[in-house]
Amino acid sequence: MSNSTYLKRIFQSYYKENKSKIPAVNTFDKREFAIIPWEKEIMIRHMGFTNQDDFLRYVIGQGPKHIYSSGSLYLQPDNQNMEQKQYQGCDLIVDIDVDHFYTPCKDNHDVWYCKECGKSGKGMLNKCPDCKSTKIESVSWICENCLKIAKNEIKKLIFDFLIPDFGIKEEQMKIAFSGHRGYHLKIEEDRIRSLSSDCRREIVDYVSGKNLSYDILGLKESSSGIYGLTKDGLGWAQKIAKKTEENLTKSDDNELVLKLNNYGLSQNQVKSFMNYKDDFLQILINNKRIWSIEGFGLTTWKTFLNGIVREIGVELDEPVTIDIHRLIRYPGSLHGKTGFKVQEIQFNELEDFNPLTENNEKKDPIVFYSKKTQKIEIVEQEVPATKIKDETFGPYKKGEIIDVPHHMAIFLLCKNVAKTI
Repeated sequence: MSNSTYLKRIFQSYYKENKSKIPAVNTFDKREFAIIPWEKEIMIRHMGFTNQDDFLRYVIGQGPKHIYSSGSLYLQPDNQNMEQKQYQGCDLIVDIDVDHFYTPCKDNHDVWYCKECGKSGKGMLNKCPDCKSTKIESVSWICENCLKIAKNEIKKLIFDFLIPDFGIKEEQMKIAFSGHRGYHLKIEEDRIRSLSSDCRREIVDYVSGKNLSYDILGLKESSSGIYGLTKDGLGWAQKIAKKTEENLTKSDDNELVLKLNNYGLSQNQVKSFMNYKDDFLQILINNKRIWSIEGFGLTTWKTFLNGIVREIGVELDEPVTIDIHRLIRYPGSLHGKTGFKVQEIQFNELEDFNPLTENNEKKDPIVFYSKKTQKIEIVEQEVPATKIKDETFGPYKKGEIIDVPHHMAIFLLCKNVAKTI
């Protein structure tokens, strides 16, 4: 039996047994729906359903690899012509996925191969370091560390930007684990729904710290020296001042030097900063405007601030947020690359939620968890170690026949690194 046939049957069984637990999205009859089947991985979209029962019957019959619904609302969601769907607005959708940015753990568990010269290695790259080819095949993996980083980004977005700067309320936000390497956030609010793509791009620029003008924020040079930013400022000015003070207060000297190097400061600039750091901390604590460090002119301060902004800003998938016709994974559906559930999380559950070791059965995305084992064969050259439910599996090499718990077998089959035997 092929992997796709086997997994389709498994997914169909899940949907049949759990149809009463799958939530209905708001304004259901105005959403567009889409699936990607196992047999031919081409999206089938422009579907509409008047009620969830019809939708679930369709899903059970298809057992698809992926299921999506639109952030947009339409009067005719099933119309094949986008211009004739009668667009009514779109929720603000945010996708935070570690696929799109570097995390240190990728150097341990992501694997790449060059199709041109055969070179292989670990980490995240777009070009072969040997032959410079961009024909790179990669195996992206998950671990608790990268999922924690993704969760920290969604927390940063909510608590540092959406609530204090945009006035978004808890009940207007829908948070979900994506089922793979990140989190989704959907804001359902009438004023937000009316925003154009250009307005959404401005929101993305703001929360990511892109195109900030330090001059407008208050950084300037005068005969008295450099006028810096204070905690009394608004928006980004306040965030930068507070984050700088936090770094100086909480980081030891080694951590601080590492940060400064990462900001792009020269060794002499780093040395000068460290010599003056205690005095500079007092300037920040007392909200004084004159920033004075030997050798630091306006250009150097801007380099320093760029590093601070990178720490504060949110790493999100820009095209997802600015697209007013974007589809998002349906809550309660299964992710075809892991077999994990797209799990909605309440606001007060986010802090303690851990998708790979979740103890709350109702919130556990690993829906196929079982102690029963299954034999499968590894077909990928190298498969990283995987820790699920506090148990580590692998690493594995091509050709190995392994006997692993059912949930791990489904995970490896969905990742397309193993086959049924």
